[in-house]
Amino acid sequence: MSHPILEVQDLKKYFKTPRGTLHAVDGVSLRIEKGKTLGIVGESGCGKSTIGRVILRLLEPTSGQILFNGTDIARLKKAQMRGMRKEMQMIFQDPFSSLDPRKTINHIIREPIVEYGIIKDKKQIEKRVLELMETVGLAERLINTYPHELDGGRRQRVGIARALAMEPKFIVCDEPVSALDVSIQAQILNLLKKLQREMGLTYIFITHDLSVVNYFADEIAVMYLGKLVEKAPSEELFANPSHPYTKALLSAIPVPEIGQRPERILLKGEISSPIDPPDQCRFMKRCARAEESCKRECLGLREIGEGHFVACWKI
Repeated sequence: MSHPILEVQDLKKYFKTPRGTLHAVDGVSLRIEKGKTLGIVGESGCGKSTIGRVILRLLEPTSGQILFNGTDIARLKKAQMRGMRKEMQMIFQDPFSSLDPRKTINHIIREPIVEYGIIKDKKQIEKRVLELMETVGLAERLINTYPHELDGGRRQRVGIARALAMEPKFIVCDEPVSALDVSIQAQILNLLKKLQREMGLTYIFITHDLSVVNYFADEIAVMYLGKLVEKAPSEELFANPSHPYTKALLSAIPVPEIGQRPERILLKGEISSPIDPPDQCRFMKRCARAEESCKRECLGLREIGEGHFVACWKI
C-alpha cells in the first residue's frame, strides 16, 4: 500500500455544553491515498462536517493525530499551520454564505494569491485569476460581478476557483452540491472529477446523499453519532453493506424504476444522546438486532473482508 497523504488516528472533538460534554467526533481513525476520494456519509448531526473542519484545523481537535504527508498538523502552532494552508483547502456547502458579498469575483479569487504572496506581479495575478476562472468554467465577462449577481452553480464554481488558487494537494468538500439544483449538481461533480484527474487532487467528500457519494468516492466511511460504523470501497459497500445503519441508509435511496423495489428499512426507537454517552453501541436503541453485548462496550472498526471494516458485535 502506498504512503497515505492523510492519516487520522483516534481523532476526538468535544464541545462543552450546559448539559455536559458533546462528543461530536469520538475516536475516528481513517487514511486516504494520494489522488483518491474518501466519502463520509451520515445523518445530520453525526459529526461529518465537524471532522472535516477539525482535519483542516478550522476547529481545534480535543485529542488525536492528524498526519498530513507524515507531519502531525494537530501539534503545529498557528504560524506553522498557516504555511500548511497552501496544501489543504475547503469547498463549503453554501456558496452564497461562504463568499464575501462586498467583493467582486476578481477580488475573491485573487485574495489568497495576494495574501500568501504566491504571485507578486499584478499582471501575472490578473492572468492567474482568468486562468482559474477558465479552469472552473466561469466566463471572463463575470470577473467584476458580485456573488449575488450569480446563480448557485456559478457561485460554487467561484468557491472552487478560490480553493484552487492556493494550488492545494488536498481539499475537503463539505456537501458542495447539496444546496444546488440536480442538473447543476451533476456539472459541479463532473468538474471536481475532472480537476482531480488533471491535478492529482485528493478529496474528502462529505455528504448525506449516498447516490452522489457512490458516483464520486473511491471509498466510503459511514458515520453515526461521532463514530465510524462502517468503511469500505464504494462498490463493496453498496454490494455488501454489513452494519444495520448502513443497510437502512442504502434502503432509503430512491430507485427510478416501476415495479419491484428493495424493501425500505424503517429505523425505530430513540436516537442516543451524544452528550456524555455511555461506553456502548451508539446505534443500539435503533437496532432491531441489538443484544446484551451491545451494552457492554462500543466496538471499534474490525476488518471483515479486504478493506471492509465494520463496528458491530453481530458481524
